[in-house]
Amino acid sequence: MYVTSLSLKNYRNYEFLDIDFSKNINILYGDNAQGKTNVLEAIYVASTTKSHRMAKDKELIMFDNDEAHIRLNVKKHDIDHKIDMHLRKGKSKIVSIDGISIRRSSELFGLINIIFFSPEDLSIIKNGPSERRRFMDMEICQLSRIYYSDLSEYNKVLAQRNILLKDINNNPALMNTLDIWDMQLIKFGSRIIRERRNFIDMLNEIIRDIHRDITGNREDIILSYELSTDEERFERDLAEKRNIDLRNGITNVGPHRDDIALYINDIDVRTYGSQGQQRTAALSLKLAEIELVKKIIQDDPVLLLDDVMSELDSRRRDALLDEIKNIQTIITCTGYDDFIKERITMDKIYRVEKGTVV
Repeated sequence: MYVTSLSLKNYRNYEFLDIDFSKNINILYGDNAQGKTNVLEAIYVASTTKSHRMAKDKELIMFDNDEAHIRLNVKKHDIDHKIDMHLRKGKSKIVSIDGISIRRSSELFGLINIIFFSPEDLSIIKNGPSERRRFMDMEICQLSRIYYSDLSEYNKVLAQRNILLKDINNNPALMNTLDIWDMQLIKFGSRIIRERRNFIDMLNEIIRDIHRDITGNREDIILSYELSTDEERFERDLAEKRNIDLRNGITNVGPHRDDIALYINDIDVRTYGSQGQQRTAALSLKLAEIELVKKIIQDDPVLLLDDVMSELDSRRRDALLDEIKNIQTIITCTGYDDFIKERITMDKIYRVEKGTVV
């Protein structure tokens, strides 16, 4: 699969944009704050309905406009597909696939698999658990519409339960309704836990060899899914924490509290790893993600690299460049001299300046 073209109207700093892509290596270069990342973000939004920068829809619309439009054309198994997305201030976005409107965002997932890699991802190891949960959720959602549905329902139930916990303090009679929300939380949460555990198990089968190659066989890495509870204990743990939940007004147990631990040579790299080890672990995680997606979908994902090459040393850059030779990659950078030095074939090169792409 690969992206063939992108059209934008009133998106971020682009009043209009039409750009075609090669199915191999595409370079977008230019100074900072010119709109390079906005192109990658638009591709990601059209593929997943969400911004990698966690921006709200209204923030994606050009200033002084009420709507923005993204059109993404992709080719999958030699079949052309078109994704149209209208972003509207104060209203829900409208999405259609091949001219047919969709009712649920989950219908979009799986049409095209996108892997986004930015300098911020190099800090995923040392950042908080929410970043690592988001990494799991965004990838599994692209691989499983059922997971996306379960995660959406879980987050709705969690939000309602937290509201109820606070309301009970003012109206104790509402306590009778708490069991209903607990049952729903356990139902959807248990499914999420199973899918995440399976995801981590599959990553572990891939990441060890990748990390050994990058480190010259000096380091072994293993991922561990750290759960606040599991499927068997969820109901019991939720009951045991109920008084604490009521006192604090939040739910203290469930997959929204989970994390991924990464161990290098049996040392928790989140806490005790050097910056170099943390960056290498993050790169290994991304490369393992690419290989896992290939394995599951029996096709290549689309890789978006947002100015990440300048953040990597030569050894880590070589590992990444070896991977991108065989899949569609859209790269942003301030200059492309490094790619000439690396003798990477650049199929299309665009200069980005003040919201125009040439």
